[in-house]
Formats: sequence, C-alpha cells, structure tokens
Amino acid sequence: MYEKPLPVVDADTRPFWEAARRHRFLIQHCLSCERYVFYPRALCPHCHSDRLEWREASGEGTIYSFTVSRRPAGPAFEDDVPYVVAIVELEEGPRMMSNVVVDDVGEVRIGEQVRVLFEDVTDEISLPKFELKRSER
Repeated sequence: MYEKPLPVVDADTRPFWEAARRHRFLIQHCLSCERYVFYPRALCPHCHSDRLEWREASGEGTIYSFTVSRRPAGPAFEDDVPYVVAIVELEEGPRMMSNVVVDDVGEVRIGEQVRVLFEDVTDEISLPKFELKRSER
C-alpha cells in the first residue's frame, strides 16, 4: 500500500494523470499564443485564453534548480532520504517540480539533461519523475 500523499485529480488535471498512468507525458499547449503550459489549468497563464489542448511532450529537459532533501518531508519519506527535488525546465519551455531519481545525489548538477520516467504508485496513479539522461536504462 502506498503511504505517501497522492495528487488531487480534478477536471483540469485528469488528462495529465490518465496519460501518466499509461506512461505518456502530456502537457497543455495554448492555441492562441502557441506556448506550452505546465501545471495543468483552465486558462493559459501567458495570454489568459481557454484554448488549451493536450500534446505529447518530449519528456526531456534540463535541471534548472534542485535541492537535496536530507530530512524527510514527513514519516512516509523517511526511507527515501537523501532524495533530490528539482525544478526541471522542459524542452517545450515550462518548468515543473519533480524528483530526480539517482543512486548518488552528488551526481546531480544544474544544467544536467534529464528525461522522464514513471513510478507506478497505485493502479490509478503513475508519478512522472526524472533521471539523468546520461544514465543507461
């Protein structure tokens, strides 16, 4: 049983989470200003249009910033420390916060290239996380 907090799935985020469950990485794209949007929402944060559609994203990006958490963010995370929380600048432009999954947290650097991977945590939820692109799968 998964003990950590789960994302809240609502009408705006449902397409994102349904795609993630299938290990597909979708983000919104605004048809008015032609910019990509993340986190999922009803209106474009750039031009306030409601003309948003879901598009397959590359799943690749660059570490914009990160921190190594050496103290758990609650009892459910005790077995995970140390872990990396990063802001990833997606190839399409938006930034998102996620984890970078590595064996050695000392390997992580700002500017490092990453790619998405999915952690299946329940039958309904797969969490997008990232790994260093230089890592062999």
